[in-house]
Amino acid sequence: MAVRHRLVGGAPEEVWAVLADGTRYGDWVVGPSSSRHGEGDWPAVGSSLEYTVPLGPVKLTGETIVRICRPPLQLELEAFSGWLGSARIAIELRPWGAGTLVIVDEHPLRGPGGLLHNAALDALLQLRHRSMLGRLAEAVESHGARKDEEG
Repeated sequence: MAVRHRLVGGAPEEVWAVLADGTRYGDWVVGPSSSRHGEGDWPAVGSSLEYTVPLGPVKLTGETIVRICRPPLQLELEAFSGWLGSARIAIELRPWGAGTLVIVDEHPLRGPGGLLHNAALDALLQLRHRSMLGRLAEAVESHGARKDEEG
């Protein structure tokens, strides 16, 4: 399993506001070049976002579906990537002083990724999570800084 955490400067509700805004998916998720509304009301259970991921000259399409939603502390997603299969992405938010400890746990569920899951794949996921958590922190903290300037 690829589990990574980061302390983010903002309350869980501030982090949740970014996660719960489907239009900001590309602000914190690494990979998609564009995303659009799929089914339902994001992030309600069963709702989805569709996206495009460029890999050189090839553009893959994917879909992320909400499996568990417990605002403002837990969001679990299943990301489908066509022939590559799907992965479970669990995001947990824990109050931590004035900030939030964000814990991401991802592992392949179906398809070749699930069958070929190994330590090398986990290492790649760790790199992706480091970037993703950095982008999430930036999205939350820059919004908080704007609120401070306005107030």
